[in-house]
Amino acid sequence: MSSDCSYEPHVHNVQLHRRKNNKEHHTDDISVNRLIVRRGQPFQLTFHAKQAFRLRQDFFQLVVQTGPNASEAKGTRSTFGLQARCGFGKPWSLELSSSTDTSFTMTVYSPTDASIGLYKLSMLTGSNTRTETSIGTLTVLFNPWSEDDWVYLPKEEERQEYVMNEQGLLYSGNCNFIDAMPWDFGQFEDDIIDICLKLLDVNPKCINNGMEDCSARCSPIYVGRVVSAMINKDDADAGVIMGKWDGLYSDGVNPGFWSSSVDILRKWFKTACRPVKYGQCWVFAAVMCTVLRCLGIPCRVVTNFVSAHDTNNNLFVDKYINHYGLLTKHGKDSIWNFHVWVEAWMKRPDISDRGVYDGWQVLDSTPQEMSEGVFCCGPAPVKAILEGHTDVKYDVPFVFAEVNADIVTWMLRPDGSKTKFSTDTTSVGQFISTKAVGSDKRLDITNQYKYLEGSRAESDRFSCAVRNLSISDDSQDVPASRAVVIMIQEVEKPISGSDIKLKLFVRNNCSTPQALSLQINAQTMIYTGIPTEHVYKEQNEVRLQPNGEQFLLINIPYANYKQKMLVNNSIKVLAIARNSYDSKEIYIAEKDIIPQRPTLTLKVDETAVQFSKIMAEVVFENPLPETLTNCSITLMGSGLLQQPEICRAALIGPRERMEFSVWFQPCRTGLKKLVADFQCSAFAKINASCNIDVKPALADDEAQARMSRYLV
Repeated sequence: MSSDCSYEPHVHNVQLHRRKNNKEHHTDDISVNRLIVRRGQPFQLTFHAKQAFRLRQDFFQLVVQTGPNASEAKGTRSTFGLQARCGFGKPWSLELSSSTDTSFTMTVYSPTDASIGLYKLSMLTGSNTRTETSIGTLTVLFNPWSEDDWVYLPKEEERQEYVMNEQGLLYSGNCNFIDAMPWDFGQFEDDIIDICLKLLDVNPKCINNGMEDCSARCSPIYVGRVVSAMINKDDADAGVIMGKWDGLYSDGVNPGFWSSSVDILRKWFKTACRPVKYGQCWVFAAVMCTVLRCLGIPCRVVTNFVSAHDTNNNLFVDKYINHYGLLTKHGKDSIWNFHVWVEAWMKRPDISDRGVYDGWQVLDSTPQEMSEGVFCCGPAPVKAILEGHTDVKYDVPFVFAEVNADIVTWMLRPDGSKTKFSTDTTSVGQFISTKAVGSDKRLDITNQYKYLEGSRAESDRFSCAVRNLSISDDSQDVPASRAVVIMIQEVEKPISGSDIKLKLFVRNNCSTPQALSLQINAQTMIYTGIPTEHVYKEQNEVRLQPNGEQFLLINIPYANYKQKMLVNNSIKVLAIARNSYDSKEIYIAEKDIIPQRPTLTLKVDETAVQFSKIMAEVVFENPLPETLTNCSITLMGSGLLQQPEICRAALIGPRERMEFSVWFQPCRTGLKKLVADFQCSAFAKINASCNIDVKPALADDEAQARMSRYLV
């Protein structure tokens, strides 16, 4: 009897079943060399002992703990053993699955609200005295496959897109030219999980009170706000990316040259968490998407075209044109050609116990305005934005304005005074776009953010938003004269390397002659709506017969704009016509031009098999009548290449080709995207991409052999 009381299992080895557990938890793409599980889903451990495990007599417990000063009260530590109440929906618990004379297998259940992060895992054994023995570590992530998790996403095809897809498309340009930019998220690259956890650990809330921070990591709402703040470096934190919009990037990387989150996150990590230079909105959003997907929060990147930056929270954005017909920066408000943020999928029980605001939430890491004293934004429920519920947290008024604000145009007089010219109630918030599930098509989700422009529903929601913000609705337009109509039209598609050819159409709608003084200007623009360089100017006097019309040709030479488009997004052409006899009678036409860049060709002809060599070929042909300098082609793709492949050329002459062939071995199966980009001194980065469906190796032993050769 006494021998029974002193008995111990004497565990001498523990199998973590990393490969099996990780595969069942959809984390084997991250690693099979460490245990990574999703909360609320069981996993198994096998303990090898010198004697058989006896269920009723033997003392055996597991201990899991995460963060500093881990405690049961904060949910960051749990000591648990075999008990009657175990399984789904319970605290950490154990269940004996099987046993032999020399081993026993336990099923471990984690809570669906467990804090995410790196846990220490140990076991307690002994009779009279307890011995705690370290087993190792496990990483716990959010679980979109678990119905009880706040990030549960019901459809498998959406989980594959918004959690598992390592590549995607970002949209930029403007309403008339929507450009799809391939991006490598790379959330399953070897070291990215560690970098994402490091990002959480160096956030100011963790540094100030690590115990509370780690406890709060049970909530995707909390984690989303932390990540939103940490992606940018505009606070007193160790943020990942420093934003810059002035075109001076010599001490860093032009934001337009990035194509991968992996490069950015690795650089931040390897430089002791110093900010990476530089980023703009799509870079912030893409890196945040990588981090959220890695942590298990379903996420997608969204672009809003004609996006308002309303700095004073009044749902109006002011635009100023000076006496000379130039767009001028005269205030803090702005209209961006496009703005990029992310949506994360989660429940919002913090603002409604009825699930009213569950689903997609806007999170924006671009440092525009502060939220609770920090440069972050969201999570803002898309449903609240749609309904004008601007009294709901977090930051719904700001995002509502981004897609709904009115544009007020002011004319500045030489003496500094201003006159209200017009109010545009329909232009803001167009073609809100994200990549479609399972394809490279663009999905328009504008109707999820706003009702049809001009409809009664849209008007009612705007009024609701105004009431909730306690501001006056002063959106009435200034009556515009219809005596003269002016429009700017393209003569041919603008192409980088060629003159931009436009025509100004002027029509007199009156039965009396009209005399007009015309001013035509073109300015290069940062995509955030800020004018930078004046590249074209023309003045004309026009006389129109009753009901007559005229066309005036506009030719903007390539030499005027070529170098300026490296750091600018578009060219704004603005025409102002003033009545020669009444200068208060003014007509305005404007058009945003984005010269199309040359094409880049990427080909992969063979069938792709895991760990088997395959070749990609990239070709660029210089279409310009001048030599290009500082040229490079970069090829990348998570799951396809271990690291980017780069080919450089000092010069590419007129009509000459640059060719780059690369052999590579895909290391992960499934649909992957190979991304190529071309950079030079003459124009912004050019992208190309192709989808590659990587088939598994023919047999497991063959795959292992190839894997060994690959790692060597």
